[in-house]
Amino acid sequence: MIEKIFSKIHWLGHDSFRIDAPSGTIYIDPYELPENSPPADVVLVTHEHFDHCSPGDIASIRTDATMVLTAKDAAAKIGGDVRIMKPGDSTELASMRFAAVPAYNVDKPFHPQSNGWLGFVIETEGVRIYHAGDTDFIPEMASISADIALLPVSGTYVMDAREAVEAALAIGPAIAVPMHFGAIVGSRRDAEDFRQGLKGRVDVRILEHS
Repeated sequence: MIEKIFSKIHWLGHDSFRIDAPSGTIYIDPYELPENSPPADVVLVTHEHFDHCSPGDIASIRTDATMVLTAKDAAAKIGGDVRIMKPGDSTELASMRFAAVPAYNVDKPFHPQSNGWLGFVIETEGVRIYHAGDTDFIPEMASISADIALLPVSGTYVMDAREAVEAALAIGPAIAVPMHFGAIVGSRRDAEDFRQGLKGRVDVRILEHS
């Protein structure tokens, strides 16, 4: 089932993903979406920064039935019917479960822990997908259970490839996917360094931009 769900995960660039789950279409941090992107059943927004919280992109995939989950400050930018979450909160839609987890920097100022910004653990068809959000390698990751982990690797604003290797080893997913490269900051080299660092230990798959 992990492979089946993984095949439904589309990287849209940067930290943005679409998951065509059996129970609905999920977007995470939709940003610079292709035209005519399919409508969303659920939109997850990790924090308020423009490259993660893009009201125009959200509006382009939002319907009256779309559930939007995000932190308080991002909710104010998005408007409308938005469910505010903080780390530790969870909610369900159909047979999907969404848990908010911490995401923050430990040695840089861009994503303070006090802001309460988010990563998400999505559970669908018994498979758990962890989107780390903009974060460093933080202690809370050791308690996250995930089959598929989407981890930033670029450094500068988030953990670099070496730290992302440590994060993946702490989480222990079946599949790890690098993100937060190729736009704004980071390059394919960061993703390759991440894969090389986990060679023989975790199955790293570098997705192509959809």
